[in-house]
Amino acid sequence: MIELDTFKKLLKEYGEWLPLLTLDEFFNGNTIEDSIAPNQWGYGRPSLAEIWEVLHKVELIPKMAWVRVVLHDDTEIEECDGKEILNLSGDTIALCTTAQPAEVEKLVNCEWLCSDGVIAIKDSELNVFSRIPPIPEGFRCLEIVWD
Repeated sequence: MIELDTFKKLLKEYGEWLPLLTLDEFFNGNTIEDSIAPNQWGYGRPSLAEIWEVLHKVELIPKMAWVRVVLHDDTEIEECDGKEILNLSGDTIALCTTAQPAEVEKLVNCEWLCSDGVIAIKDSELNVFSRIPPIPEGFRCLEIVWD
């Protein structure tokens, strides 16, 4: 999971805009199961480790330029017993791809993820975040969404 100091530097560097996180930055070492799709955790949604594994495999497919975790604005730095703690809150998964939404839904198995599906988004919809990777010509952005 992204280190608190690194996260704070990104916020300072990009004017408080939440960064898009790599899969490793969000999932590696993250044990807070309800940090993404919290309404589905405990109701059939797979564990963070299982989601990370599937998304990592998808990220390696040639049709994918990149996969990122889009943070929810509930992401915050809290103070607990005099210590700052980063509480990540994932909202959606953004994918830059040449694949169609239906193809991605099958690749990630949206039913297994307890996801509401994959939607196409305008590239500009990501402009409220920082660290947006380049979108190669012929690629577009999709999102895996949860209610």
